[in-house]
Amino acid sequence: MNLAQSVLAVNDDLPIKTNLPVHSGKVRSVYWLKAEDSQRLIAEKNYDVEPNTPLAIMVISDRISAFDCVWHGEGGLQGVPGKGAALNAISNHWFSLFKQHGLADSHILDIPHPFVWIVQKAKPVMIEAIARQYITGSMWRSYEKGEREFCGITLPEGLSKDQKLPEKLITPSTKGILKGIPNVPEADDANIANKDIIDNFDAFNFKSKEDVSLYQRLLLEGFDLISTELAKIDQTFVDTKFEFGYVKNSAGTDKLIYMDEVGTPDSSRIWDTAEYNNGNIVENSKEGFRQMLLNHFPDPDILLNKNRMPEREALAKNNALPAEALMDVSRTYRNIAEKITGRTIQLSENPKEEIINILKSDFDLIK
Repeated sequence: MNLAQSVLAVNDDLPIKTNLPVHSGKVRSVYWLKAEDSQRLIAEKNYDVEPNTPLAIMVISDRISAFDCVWHGEGGLQGVPGKGAALNAISNHWFSLFKQHGLADSHILDIPHPFVWIVQKAKPVMIEAIARQYITGSMWRSYEKGEREFCGITLPEGLSKDQKLPEKLITPSTKGILKGIPNVPEADDANIANKDIIDNFDAFNFKSKEDVSLYQRLLLEGFDLISTELAKIDQTFVDTKFEFGYVKNSAGTDKLIYMDEVGTPDSSRIWDTAEYNNGNIVENSKEGFRQMLLNHFPDPDILLNKNRMPEREALAKNNALPAEALMDVSRTYRNIAEKITGRTIQLSENPKEEIINILKSDFDLIK
């Protein structure tokens, strides 16, 4: 198999029926369906949404982003083989378990292909919902510099790197740049205190103050469920980011749901428990890739300093990483996905062709 060909790097050029521009993020591309196709699928597939709900095809890629840049490798490797399928498989697994345990639904209505979700339009809550069980990463870097207050929470003195925190913390940040909210910096990923969310719940797109408590409960219960399941396969759930939004069901009732992805190596830190107990950190998440980048380049400040974004973007564009570094990520992602789901992650020889064929034959969505 040609590894470069098995990678789905460009995912915004599929001939899917749409009359809107394709929205392409760092990893996923979103194709909003024409109204007549959305309505047809809702009727044909009996999706539990309002008949006029806009639907979209969400296609994941194998691109890898870190430090707000997309990276590539030698030999024409424009992504990580198996990464997209692994991420979707893990999210699908957790979303299904959340539903089984009565937590909340997700935005996903159908899974036609390992790279593809059919989703309903949601109104996003403008919060990156973050929960932490250990002090590491950005929190540790700030703590080491003397910071003790995070999102209105004061941490005790004397904590060590990678130590388990005295209690699980919710440390939300802004999703996008929000303007005119007291005490909330007008910046993406800015830390915010729970009191400021409650006092300005509508500015964050919450329907009520009670829903702020609901999001916290869904975050912590989702975290605990994943943590319990990972413990069964000797993995430690360190920290994670969830996203939430509102949708309407077929009766027109608003409901708060999980959206984007959950419990994946892209959105969470997962450590090997046996290694941690022996004093070693073995990452089963993107953190290992981030550390590789920090070690690979002579001036890691470029990757950590937001004021050096132009230099960072040039670094990512002009430097092909060793192919083995991307294959390390491939093994990490596929191994943890297979442990979590109990299923093999198959590398596709031509994912784009497969996606087009299934969306044409089963959904009549190809031009």
